[in-house]
Amino acid sequence: MTEAAAAAQTVPLPQPRPDAGEPDASAPAANAPAAGAPATGVHVDKPIATPLPQPATTAPLPSADSINPDRFGAKPADPAYGAFQRGLYKTAYNLALARAQNGDPAAQTLVAEILSRGLGVPLNAAEAAKWYALAAEQGVPESQFQYALMLLDGRYVKKDEKAAYALMQAAAEAGNRLAQFNFAQLLVQQDPGDAGIAKAATYYERAAATGLADAQYAMAQIYANGVGGKPRDDSQARTLLAQAARQNYDTAQIDLATWMIEGRGGSRDLKSGFGWMKQAAEGGNVAAQNRLAKLYMEGIGTDPDLILAGAWYIVARRAGLIDPQMDDFLQGLDDDETKQALQKANRLP
Repeated sequence: MTEAAAAAQTVPLPQPRPDAGEPDASAPAANAPAAGAPATGVHVDKPIATPLPQPATTAPLPSADSINPDRFGAKPADPAYGAFQRGLYKTAYNLALARAQNGDPAAQTLVAEILSRGLGVPLNAAEAAKWYALAAEQGVPESQFQYALMLLDGRYVKKDEKAAYALMQAAAEAGNRLAQFNFAQLLVQQDPGDAGIAKAATYYERAAATGLADAQYAMAQIYANGVGGKPRDDSQARTLLAQAARQNYDTAQIDLATWMIEGRGGSRDLKSGFGWMKQAAEGGNVAAQNRLAKLYMEGIGTDPDLILAGAWYIVARRAGLIDPQMDDFLQGLDDDETKQALQKANRLP
């Protein structure tokens, strides 16, 4: 892939998603539930507690058969691309290479894509960079984006942040949604304050409109805190969290679950909140596994189940998360309950 900042407050640089850890459970909850909220024994962290988003992401590379031909330039409908779509990567490479050498930017992008992923040919990122650079010079947004990432990374080409910035912006303006998200991240990195967020929000918003979960989550944070020139709007933030959560964005699932349990941004819905937390936990998010254990322990959104509470905490603890409150709970189980919890933990995802 976080936020609660006043307009003038400095925004920290993007942080990783909380997949592998949980805030100190012994610390006070960041915000108290309203009257009628769930039992206080459940530690519910205030979601979105530091401004802005997740680390700049390239997102998982799409499978070959799902790639939009528009990524490869203006004229992708050709035998090389057809072979690529059918999984005939070596054939696609050979067909595209001749055209790439003659200056065809779509073919150059396709050759770079094949080389960068080692599809049918040995992986060769340095050679891929050369072809991305050539296609980027001819204005192919996909190549501009990929080459900008390489310039930022500096492993296969000489690092050049200024050139990367220009290419990322060009790709973003051309409509590449990953470039829009990453360019917004660069803007926040350059100016980690409200002015920087305001500039970035334009690009986050455009990427979010295409359905990019990272950008939807970023905009949720902006609306949740009322930063970047946007008024605080918990209802809009919750809608965006739901959009990202439906795409299996685990951090959004955790935040959405918490908001539903608290009744933030909409009506309180304990059952649905429990369901989203469970989905994130089953997806492997360690923080969600610990929080799900607490929901089972207190019977929030589900029937109380001490065995499942213990089992999910055991799973989280095996992954390295330590929660003193849940340690005390686990110690309070009798021998038979502990045995059952261990057995269930061994069968959980």
